[in-house]
Amino acid sequence: MVAVVKLEHITKSYKIGKITYEVLKGIDLEVFEGEFVAIMGPSGGGKSTLLNIIGLLDKPTSGRYLLEGKEVSNLSKNELARLRNQKIGFIFQAFHLIPWATALENVLMPLLYRKEGIKKEDVERAKDYLTRLGLGDRLDARPSELSGGQQQRVAIARALINNPKLLLADEPTGNLDTKSSEEVMNIFEELNQKGLTIIMVTHDPEIAKHAQRTKVIRDGKFLE
Repeated sequence: MVAVVKLEHITKSYKIGKITYEVLKGIDLEVFEGEFVAIMGPSGGGKSTLLNIIGLLDKPTSGRYLLEGKEVSNLSKNELARLRNQKIGFIFQAFHLIPWATALENVLMPLLYRKEGIKKEDVERAKDYLTRLGLGDRLDARPSELSGGQQQRVAIARALINNPKLLLADEPTGNLDTKSSEEVMNIFEELNQKGLTIIMVTHDPEIAKHAQRTKVIRDGKFLE
């Protein structure tokens, strides 16, 4: 069985002046199809850097990264962008919705980057996702007209519109109240039960409990 994500001794360091900061110090990780994995750890421990590498937003300093069995560490920026758009859905703590666009337009936004553009069936699929996430009556609402929990649901629908193989969530409940957090995590569990592979970064042990397994990262390494 080929892992969706396979990291082999991934390191990441940044140079500021003459000082080199090692953020990741030899990370090994395998995540298989249909898994729901939480990555926990203190601020500055390397969680978000690791997620950015998995999400092809950043490249490791050394090590190998195989996405669905394909080595991606050495791809060009354009190849990475294309792969990211085809395979990966992102959900962030800050939602990153476009303020002037409606909920429906925000969900359709990733499809603008495709050659074929947005088709009629894409619009129907976007409406269907928003309806299933409880926003069927808010398709035309702008982000400022939605609660935090509703904005995060729009972000979830946007992350799913490309039918990704992998969903990455960076502190997805960080800006939400307890009730909205539970609702969002229930959505994640449902998606995972339908076979979607999810990797989530969180600092909250209660949120991590929704995942099937938890990895703890501290000082750039996983704790055993």
